[in-house]
Amino acid sequence: MLKYLFNFIVFPGFLFTVIVGLLACWIDRKVTARIQWRAGPPWYQPFIDIVKLSIKEITVPRAGSKGLFFLSPLIGLSAVTLVSTLVWLVNIDPASKGFSGDVIVIVYLLTLPAIAVMLGASASANPLASLGASREMKMVLAYELPFVICLTVPIIKSHGLLRLSDIINYQAVNGSFAASLSGIIAFIVMIFCMQAKLGLVPFDASEAETEIMAGTYIEYSGMLLAIFKITKTMLMVTLPLFLITLFWQGFNFLSLWKYVIILVVIILIRNTNPRVRIDQAVRFFWGKMTLMAILAVLLAVKGF
Repeated sequence: MLKYLFNFIVFPGFLFTVIVGLLACWIDRKVTARIQWRAGPPWYQPFIDIVKLSIKEITVPRAGSKGLFFLSPLIGLSAVTLVSTLVWLVNIDPASKGFSGDVIVIVYLLTLPAIAVMLGASASANPLASLGASREMKMVLAYELPFVICLTVPIIKSHGLLRLSDIINYQAVNGSFAASLSGIIAFIVMIFCMQAKLGLVPFDASEAETEIMAGTYIEYSGMLLAIFKITKTMLMVTLPLFLITLFWQGFNFLSLWKYVIILVVIILIRNTNPRVRIDQAVRFFWGKMTLMAILAVLLAVKGF
């Protein structure tokens, strides 16, 4: 029991993923600053920001649903902690970790952070937060379709395996799925879906500080807002790690370059594209991305 608690809270679960995620956020901010001809923050700045935010006062909207307002950030944090623990453990020891169908469980858990944001925004009873929640709901409906379709590609190519450790072992013997035509198409589509799941530009319409004043997070402050930011920070580690596990033979600390490549792609997309309207995002994911995802599935069925 103590071992499972240690895995969940310390390593490789919550604490370890938060530290890695904050370092990744620093890299993001540093590269963004250099692109804008600024020096950027020191490496410890994301840690200081979380600490400063955590000790600030929590304000609760008078007209909101207080119970749901407090519970929502914890729902998202719990879900991403579970996913990070599962994915890390599978990559650390593919021979003995995981359970049958854990791929499907992880997909469901990865939707909970977005649902938690929608619930918290709705519970705040703020009209701008409600608008942000509406945008977040449309965004989830948009990117989940191609995301789930692309998820079937490694399952098809591994002949129906639904355990992450089995998928890693299959790629170790037969080569990574990202080296195949269907795999690289699905991998590209899932990177765009991951960008939307992270709520980063160009798919940050639900937050949109210049339009709706932080939208879904407008009424959150103090520790509750810090929990939402920690959740997003952990997702910046967990989502790329999940993609590497599915398509790129899994992750070990000698293959850190795989994560670095995906992180660089995330940063480049964020800094070279303007924010798109929510209707543009829906058309993009239901149109081009879904068609590419279907093409990847058809190619996987044909063995390409």
